[in-house]
Amino acid sequence: MKISNIEISSSYKPFIIAEMSGNHNQSLDKALAIVDAAADAGAHAIKLQTYTADTLTIDASHGLFFIEDKTSLWKGKNLYQLYQDAYTPWEWHKPIFDHANKRGLLAFSTPFDDSAVDFLEALGVPAYKIASFENNHYPLLKKVAATGKPVIVSTGLSTLSDLEETVKVLRDSGCKDLILLKCTSSYPASPENTNLLTIPHLAELFNCHVGLSDHTMGIGAAVASVVLGARVIEKHFTLSRAEGGVDSAFSLEPEELKALVVETERAFLSLGKIQYGIQQAEEKSLRFKRSLYIIKDIKKDDLLTEENVRIIRPGDGLHPRFWELILGKKVNQDIKRGTALKWGMII
Repeated sequence: MKISNIEISSSYKPFIIAEMSGNHNQSLDKALAIVDAAADAGAHAIKLQTYTADTLTIDASHGLFFIEDKTSLWKGKNLYQLYQDAYTPWEWHKPIFDHANKRGLLAFSTPFDDSAVDFLEALGVPAYKIASFENNHYPLLKKVAATGKPVIVSTGLSTLSDLEETVKVLRDSGCKDLILLKCTSSYPASPENTNLLTIPHLAELFNCHVGLSDHTMGIGAAVASVVLGARVIEKHFTLSRAEGGVDSAFSLEPEELKALVVETERAFLSLGKIQYGIQQAEEKSLRFKRSLYIIKDIKKDDLLTEENVRIIRPGDGLHPRFWELILGKKVNQDIKRGTALKWGMII
C-alpha cells in the first residue's frame, strides 16, 4: 500500500512518523521549527492531533475528570485544562502542513470527532491516525473509513476482541488500507510492557501492515520492532525535553530522531534473506582463515610432524581437515619455513 507517494510494505524501509502533539507549547513558530527539525532528521511524516477541549470532554473537575494520579505527567489538572494546554489551534494546521510539504514531509493528523475529519478532508490529508483512546469510537471510525484513505490505528487499551471489532467496523465502512500499531498506553512506557512479539501476531491475525506507536524512552524498542515486521514507527518528537511540553518527557529530541531513522533503516537492511555459504563481500577475507603451513625449514624425504607443520593463518594451504592425514607423510622437496603446504609436496 501507499501513503501518498511512500510505499508501506515488508519490502521497504520503515516509515517514520514524528508526532508533534502539544510539544509546540502554543507557539506556531515552535511548531514550524519542529517540522524543520523532523525533516532535517530524516523523518518521513509529521503528525498533529486535531481536537479542541470541547470536542473531547466537558469542563468539570469531579471524579475522573480530575487527574489525581501522582505518577501522571498531567497530575493536578482536569481533562479540560489538559486539552486546552495541549491542543493545536486549527488555524495552524494549514501553515504547518504547507511547511511540511515544502520540506518533503507528509503531514496528517489524528482526528477526535467528525468535525475534525471534515476539517482535515478540506486540507487534503493523505491518511488518518486513530489514537488508542479513540479506537472504540465507532462513529469516528466509520467517518474516517468512508474517506477511503489509509488508516493507521494504535492498539493500546484494547483486548483482542476489542481489536477484532475495531477492524471489522473500519473494513465494513470502506477501509481498504489498514495499518495496526502495537501500542502501550502508558507515558512513558517501559521496555518490559512493550511486548513487541505481538507485532507479527497482529499482522497474521488481521492480514494487514503493522508497526509500533512507541512511548518508551530512547530508540531500542523501535529498532527491535523492525526485525519483527514493523514498517511504520511513530514516536513523539520535541525540540528539547528541557523546554517542557505536555508530551516532552517521553519525546525524542532531534539527534535521537535522526538516530531512529538511521538505525531502523539499518535494521531493515540487515534482515536480508536466509543465507549460508560465502558471500562475494566475504571472499577477500577467506585468505585469513587457517590452513596448513610449514613452520620449520625441512628437507626432501623429511616427515611431516607437529614440530614442522601447524594450522595457522593465512588460508592458502591445505584445509585443516587434513591435519591428521598428513602427519607422518614424507615430503618430495625441500620446503622453507612459511610455505603453504600443498598436496604436490607430499609423497
